[in-house]
Amino acid sequence: MISHFQWKELRNNLVRQEWEFSFFYKGEYYLGVYYKDGSISWTDPAPKEEEKKQLELQVHDLFLYHVYEEH
Repeated sequence: MISHFQWKELRNNLVRQEWEFSFFYKGEYYLGVYYKDGSISWTDPAPKEEEKKQLELQVHDLFLYHVYEEH
């Protein structure tokens, strides 16, 4: 389970939108950049391949909730 999820806007214009995010998963700290098209760039350490898809889905859901939905 992802914990301590944080994000901040890096770029927001008509051409590009980017957000930096970080979280802990199984005691490991992860950092990456989320792009408007839903793609993710991971910094070191990148998640293991078997966990990467699951984590990307969770990050995508968190961005849908925090950035795109109006509360």
